[in-house]
Amino acid sequence: MTPTKPASDLRSVLERIDARGYKAYKDIAGKYGFEKFQLYIDHVQADPYASPSRIRVRVDQKLAHFPRSLFEKLIRKVALEDYLTRTFSKSIKEIAKSFRGSGKSGSINILACSQQVLPRTSLLVNESFVEARFTMGLPARGRRILGQEAAEMFFKEVPRIIDKSLFYEDLDSQELEHHLEVVEDAEFMRNHLEEKNLVAFVADGSRLPRASGVDERPMRKERAVLFSSPPSLQVSLNPPNRKEIKGMGIPQGITLIVGGGYHGKSTLLDALALGCYNHISGDGREFVISSPDTVVIRAEDGRFVENVDISPFIGNLPLGEDTTSFSTLNASGSTSQAANIMEALQMGARVLLIDEDTSATNFMIRDERMQRLVKKDKEPITPLIDKIKLLYRDLGVSSILVMGGSGDYFNVADTVIMMDTYEPIEVSREAKSISKQGRTHRSCEGGDTFGEVSSRMPLRESFDPHRGKLGKVKIKSRGMKGIAFGYELIDLSWVEQLVEEAQTRTIGDLIYYAARELFDGKRTLREALGIIEEKLKKEGLDSLVPFISGQYAFPRKYEMAAAINRLTSLKCKRA
Repeated sequence: MTPTKPASDLRSVLERIDARGYKAYKDIAGKYGFEKFQLYIDHVQADPYASPSRIRVRVDQKLAHFPRSLFEKLIRKVALEDYLTRTFSKSIKEIAKSFRGSGKSGSINILACSQQVLPRTSLLVNESFVEARFTMGLPARGRRILGQEAAEMFFKEVPRIIDKSLFYEDLDSQELEHHLEVVEDAEFMRNHLEEKNLVAFVADGSRLPRASGVDERPMRKERAVLFSSPPSLQVSLNPPNRKEIKGMGIPQGITLIVGGGYHGKSTLLDALALGCYNHISGDGREFVISSPDTVVIRAEDGRFVENVDISPFIGNLPLGEDTTSFSTLNASGSTSQAANIMEALQMGARVLLIDEDTSATNFMIRDERMQRLVKKDKEPITPLIDKIKLLYRDLGVSSILVMGGSGDYFNVADTVIMMDTYEPIEVSREAKSISKQGRTHRSCEGGDTFGEVSSRMPLRESFDPHRGKLGKVKIKSRGMKGIAFGYELIDLSWVEQLVEEAQTRTIGDLIYYAARELFDGKRTLREALGIIEEKLKKEGLDSLVPFISGQYAFPRKYEMAAAINRLTSLKCKRA
């Protein structure tokens, strides 16, 4: 156990190393006792331009005084830690001077949060203490230490930030409790969708449009049309902290979202895509709830595919290629979309979200005229329209599709919702009537069953994160949509349900953990990632990542699998 040194020792070291070379900062690493908290300097950066130093502060619950009721349930604990992370970040912006010299000198940062509420490592609350994990850019001019500036950060700024964010009595208790209740209610509703035969729910009064394509905050109230459910689809849910929440329930089965361009079809689908997560109060989508096993599916031209059975959709290739174990470095739109569906099913997806605009046209449908011109024995693709009901009948997997151009899907839809100026109208009966009146003579090409969903077992030798002459492990997130894994770059550009770079960073390290501990050629990908999920729930991220850091956030198993499936060195064998 690291001994606790008095805070005065830290001040003395900073005075001693003032104006010396930057490497002398290594002398401050350790644990220090302040009046109200303990300070941990876990890692000291190598120079002012390197990644900032990793710092922790821990406040004893005898001083922090957070009531047990705020964190005894897991979902409330997650919501509390999310709230405190945001509060700590706000306090940094109000107090920290930031710029104090060269490079990252003077910066104080805690993990940036999205509109979603995720389990993260930035804050830890338990019966014994409250711990915040953040980074500091230790100040220097050039590469000469600015000891007095560092002392001001440690002895003035950090204590003031802690005072404003980690003591219960100094927080807005009503705002905090509201934050927890919103998250708790959303989680409760998500967990009770299936018993009501629903796959999603959109509360009346939800504000779905976002501020812009690059700003996930809600559109201003005066501009946004608030959601109002059609009477025929309105349901009521009763979460623990509210008497009743009314809204549109989307039933299990096949649902179409139709309407003219710019009327809100994709906006609704985008909200449903992120309905697998909880949201902060004020986001506008607090009670837009989707099944936790909801996965967005799209075409992804050029993606890598390894040993995936896409035969339910693709077969009879001209050169006799086996589509029960399909591999390629450069998938077409149709084969990539087929692979994306089959990989999602392998992982246990229960709801598929598909937008016609991001799909391969020939994967979605072959109309009557094309069937007459190109006979089935010359066409390897079985379109989704002919498999989608079998997918639900055989596997219980529901689909929600945005359709703007193909009315043939009226024939297979259970529910049809038309968006008209951002307002939903149920038109299922009208759609069925139209499909009967204008019945086409296209042939169903889907067969009698959906087909097999086979499992794959990743091989350990597929994963090599080492790089350079010294063979060091190099795993680094490249924004939210990429992971540098050794010499490989995993492209996650079209994995749409990632919401924070911290998730991507976590996925990179969890892939390495799985490669070392779980991918033994005997476990399927689903089994291995299931073990990781259970370990995360029981022991937390600290048990799986290489060092203590506040820069991690929980990913879903679907995004973990998506990253592994896009690693071009991946080799799998069939289960």
